[in-house]
Amino acid sequence: MGRLIKPMVFKHDKPFRRNSPTSPDLIVHNEPDLESERSRLCALIDRFAAAGPPGCTTHSHTFFGPMTPSEWAILIYKHLDHHLRQFGV
Repeated sequence: MGRLIKPMVFKHDKPFRRNSPTSPDLIVHNEPDLESERSRLCALIDRFAAAGPPGCTTHSHTFFGPMTPSEWAILIYKHLDHHLRQFGV
């Protein structure tokens, strides 16, 4: 299924749609320390920005399958943008 959807995700600059399904494995069940998580996210964004697409993994995505570093960079951007929009950022 992911390999069929993958071309649609990467062919335009549109953000991810709202209310997309979440894998049950990724649902947070505890109450995280949001300040700590915010700091961790900022550090990860800085690391990602410094490395650019060449710093992205070459591993296959569990849903989309094999991806290039540029595809990983686009996916990471769109995924983060999706969650920041949830918080109105």
